[in-house]
Amino acid sequence: MVMSEIKNRIDFVYMFDVQDGNPNGDPDAGNLPRVDAETGMGLVTDVCLKRKVRNYVQVAKNLGDGYDIFIKEKAVLNTLIDKAHDDAEVKSAKDKTEAARRFMCKNYFDIRTFGAVMSTGKNAGQVRGPIQLTFARSVDPVETSEHSITRMAVATEKEADKQEGGNRTMGRKATVPYGLYVCHGFISANLARQTGFSEDDLALFWEALKNMFDTDRSAARGLMSAQKLIVFKHDSMLGNAPANKLFDLVTVTKICDGAPRSFKDYSVTIDKDNVPSGVTVEELI
Repeated sequence: MVMSEIKNRIDFVYMFDVQDGNPNGDPDAGNLPRVDAETGMGLVTDVCLKRKVRNYVQVAKNLGDGYDIFIKEKAVLNTLIDKAHDDAEVKSAKDKTEAARRFMCKNYFDIRTFGAVMSTGKNAGQVRGPIQLTFARSVDPVETSEHSITRMAVATEKEADKQEGGNRTMGRKATVPYGLYVCHGFISANLARQTGFSEDDLALFWEALKNMFDTDRSAARGLMSAQKLIVFKHDSMLGNAPANKLFDLVTVTKICDGAPRSFKDYSVTIDKDNVPSGVTVEELI
């Protein structure tokens, strides 16, 4: 079945929130929630969000044909690239690197979506992904809370002997009481054509953004929820307006007194009267 190709540039605004959780720990700071050191705004990396998209697709498609995941837990990337070079069509191709690149794009959803560097072993080239994301940044500064926690057990007999049967272990857990985060995304129709990213793939990507937090629950992450997905679709491949001008049409305003503690404490508005000609706006969430 031939999948329909992307013919329009798309820019989008994605909002999600966290309550009493750590949305993205910083390994260089004891796994505390990431923050902008100068402003106190919370941060979630693009890599973190892409990981959740990959995990959702892996669960939704069960690594079926065309929906394998290249960057997955415990993967050995060069081994996967070697498999591309073992394919009969790749072996018989004049340009084996280009043939291997096409093979990888066809079989791995995350490669044709986000791109990949595949020149670490047998060369399968490099792919620029049609979808790119920014870091997500919180609307307001976030406060990091650290909590002492107790486990009523120990790991070894030696620890038990030291405690004379007390068998308790102390630990710490860092959370953000509440934060609303905004991420911006870009979809290139030109790069989608090069990787084979299709309208069906795009529908799956939107599905992932809507549902990925529900398949990624963890005690450490608290309650994370997708709250808004605002899509600006251009009527051309190259686009009809700068992305930043479109993003400026979306305003998030705090409407509560004191510290916000839920999405209801914010108002999100879109200045639809000033959407440029050749651009349509749609709210998918």
